[in-house]
Amino acid sequence: MISEAVVEALKGFVPEENVRMQEPMAGHTTFRIGGPADCFVQLENQAQLIRVQKYLRLVEIPFFIMGNGSNLLVSDKGYEGVILQVGPKMSDIQVEGCQIKAQAGAALAQVARTALEHGLTGLEFASGIPGTVGGGVVMNAGAYGGEMSQVVTQVDVVNSQGEVMELGNATMEFGYRTSTIRNNPFIVTEVTFRLQQGDRELIRERMEELAVQRRQKQPLEYPSAGSTFKRPEGHFAGKLIMDAGMRGFQIGGARVSDKHCGFIINVGHATAQDVQDVIWEVRERVKERLFVDLEPEIVFLG
Repeated sequence: MISEAVVEALKGFVPEENVRMQEPMAGHTTFRIGGPADCFVQLENQAQLIRVQKYLRLVEIPFFIMGNGSNLLVSDKGYEGVILQVGPKMSDIQVEGCQIKAQAGAALAQVARTALEHGLTGLEFASGIPGTVGGGVVMNAGAYGGEMSQVVTQVDVVNSQGEVMELGNATMEFGYRTSTIRNNPFIVTEVTFRLQQGDRELIRERMEELAVQRRQKQPLEYPSAGSTFKRPEGHFAGKLIMDAGMRGFQIGGARVSDKHCGFIINVGHATAQDVQDVIWEVRERVKERLFVDLEPEIVFLG
């Protein structure tokens, strides 16, 4: 549990209404699953982030940085520590010529729409990704042939000492669903994108085309965390799961989507344990029948 002294200290760093105790995480994840966090803090700017994380490290209280929870499965027991949200209150977007600067809490889809409004091409692939800019950079999010590494020129981060660092594209060590931030105690605060001038109507058409593909192929009508597994080299996770006979496999309220087997969906009141059990069964069956190890893409917390 978080002591009253720590809570009061946090309220001295951020507005009091941004600090919530025993906050149900089901309301902050796209899975709509998760028990209570001891303390949930919404950050509004880089200065608050620096002060709060330095303080929590000093008093040795565990904390976790999250965006909009689109790639997160929180335990049914919740999280013992402080969850710091870099989300809607840190979502400013600025356009300068062919360059867009977005705070880490901005939705990737909103940045893509902003690019469209200014006739900038390069972010069409991100128009349907449900995550934030910060989370997108950490995992090098991608879809339909595009990924963050292709358009990001600079990532501003805060390190464990509270220092602000500017990481260029080359130093980000982007890979498939990973980056250097995955292996370092860095917290993303702002991202700079370099795009190209394009035809606004062509950009709009491409975004609408991708939206249609998503609606046709993905179970967007159910809560989920998107693709549950990383793409194994030489394979597609969804096809492997289907070929292993796991389409529609269900435990409790968690189910392998009939529409796209790469998605595990919450069909109603699923628990985190339900999801984890389905993931375990899917991995075992695919390994047993097709000799491929599936690696989860989602982050487990708690």
